[in-house]
Amino acid sequence: MTKANSKLLALDTSTEACSVALQLGSEILTLDEVCPQQHSKRILPMVQQLLSEAGVGLAQLDGIVFGRGPGSFTGVRIGVGVTQGLAFGADIPVYGVSTLAAMAQAAARLHSATQVIAAIDARMAEVYIARFALNDTLSNALMQAQSEEVAIKPDAFSAFSLSGPVMGVGTGWQTYARQLSALQHVSIANDILYPSAQDMLTLALPALASGAFIAAEHAEPVYVRDEVTWQKLPGK
Repeated sequence: MTKANSKLLALDTSTEACSVALQLGSEILTLDEVCPQQHSKRILPMVQQLLSEAGVGLAQLDGIVFGRGPGSFTGVRIGVGVTQGLAFGADIPVYGVSTLAAMAQAAARLHSATQVIAAIDARMAEVYIARFALNDTLSNALMQAQSEEVAIKPDAFSAFSLSGPVMGVGTGWQTYARQLSALQHVSIANDILYPSAQDMLTLALPALASGAFIAAEHAEPVYVRDEVTWQKLPGK
């Protein structure tokens, strides 16, 4: 499967934003809305809007890409659940993409960044954070993780000590700019606050080409905060 004939839907509800993108070959349609606590109401209408505009049905897609986290626990679960529901109905595979990686990819797309530290405000005085670098040996120049994704208090964060231009993206840099900038000098991208589904498409294309998409029932979120568990209610 190549980019020229791929048909993919991507969606993300892991942060305050709702994001949907549809790729039909080289054409990409996108919808991004900042709509806190409205994800469950907005995501399906946004998906339907893009499919209707393109005149494409779910069953015609090669797969669905979803933001696997980290991010809001509720938001990540909504995204995974919606993805599974759509994919089950259309009998198509899925693939999860890191929300932090998506923002790093946006920095490459919008600002030609080669080193990125992505940070999402995780609440509870913590950030979800990871470092990425551009692998320009690949034909489509993808951001690749250079550290683990962690949830950590900004003042407990160990400096990456990166040299050369580094870009900071995400709401973590807006909320904790002073603390994080004291540990690593960056140029903060004020136009990249949330992950966008269109960058998830870019990151997912190699996985589609290599057959790495999985069945919908195997889709899993990434919460990062391992100490937080979700228990099923009795009878559920």
